[in-house]
Amino acid sequence: MEFTAKQLAQVLKGTVEGDPAATVTGFARIETGKPGKLCFLANPKYESYAYTCRASILLVSDSFAPKEPVSPTLIRVPDAYSAIATLLKFAADQKKSYRRRRSLRSSIACSAKLGKKVSVGAFTRIGKNVRIGDYGIIHDNVTIGEGTVIGRKCLIYPGVRIYPGTIIGDNVILHENCVIGSDGFGNAPQPDGSWEKIEHLGNVVIGNDVEIGSGTTVDRAEMESTVIGNGVRIDNLCQIAHNVQIGENTAMAAMCGIAGSTKIGKNCILAGQVGIAGHLTIADNTTIAAQAGVIGSIRKPGQTVVGMPAIDLKQYMRSYVKFKQAGLEE
Repeated sequence: MEFTAKQLAQVLKGTVEGDPAATVTGFARIETGKPGKLCFLANPKYESYAYTCRASILLVSDSFAPKEPVSPTLIRVPDAYSAIATLLKFAADQKKSYRRRRSLRSSIACSAKLGKKVSVGAFTRIGKNVRIGDYGIIHDNVTIGEGTVIGRKCLIYPGVRIYPGTIIGDNVILHENCVIGSDGFGNAPQPDGSWEKIEHLGNVVIGNDVEIGSGTTVDRAEMESTVIGNGVRIDNLCQIAHNVQIGENTAMAAMCGIAGSTKIGKNCILAGQVGIAGHLTIADNTTIAAQAGVIGSIRKPGQTVVGMPAIDLKQYMRSYVKFKQAGLEE
C-alpha cells in the first residue's frame, strides 16, 4: 500500500515539514532507510543517522532539533515511539480483508454460531455451542472446544488449542501453538507415595485487547476462572497456572512462569524468565527484573524488585556492593 506524508500526519495528528505529497510503501530502520520507506527517530543515540537517512519520510518527536540538514520529509508528533506503534497498527489494519470464508476442510458443529465475515481455515475444528463474534479470523489447524465464546475481531493463528468453556473478549490475538484452558498441575499426594489427579472444572476468561504469544499455556481453574485482564500482553513460552489472575495492562516477557492462585496487579512489568511462586499477591505497577524469583507477596505498589529471592532494587544494589567486596576478599 502507498501512503502520503499528509495522510500519515492526519492519522497521527502530527505536522508535516517538507513535501506533504511524499509517498512511502513500507517501513525501514533509520540506519537502512531508502527512498519509498518511512523511518522513525525515537532514541537520541540514533540521531546521527537522521542526517544520512535517504528515506522519503522520517517520523520524529516535536523536541527533535536538527543540527544538520535532513533530506526526508519530517512528520512531527509528541512522541515518536508511541506514534510508530499507532502507525504500524494503521498499516496492518489497511491490509486486513474481512470476508466470510469457511474452508471445506474445516469441521464446524451445527450448533456453533459464527458472526459476520468470520474466516475459518483448513483442518480447524469448532465444537458444539461455540460463539464467535463478527470479523474473526481463525487460521488453519485450530481447535475450539465446546461452549467457548470468542468476541469480535479476534485473530487466532495456526495450531492454537482452546479448551471447552473458555471465554475470550474482543480484539484478542492468540499466536501459534498457544494453549488456552488445559488442566492445571493439580495433584494430591497419597499415603503410598502416588498422586491423585485433581480434576479442573473451571475455565479461562480473557479480557479485551489481549495478546498471547506462541507456545504460551494458560491453565483452567480448578473451580471458577483463571483470569487475564483487559490489555494484557504475554510473550512467547510463558506458563500461567490455574486460578491465576492478571490485572489490566500488565506485560510479561518470554519464559515467565506464574504458579497457581497468584494475583498480579494492574500495569505490572515482568521481564524475561521471571518466576513467581503460588498463592502470592503482586501489587499494581510492580516491575520485576529479568530472572527474578518472587517467593513472597509484593504489597507496596510501584516497586522494582530484582534477584532470587526478589528484593527491592535499592536494597539489592546495597547488597550487591557487599557481594562484590566478598568476592574480592576471596
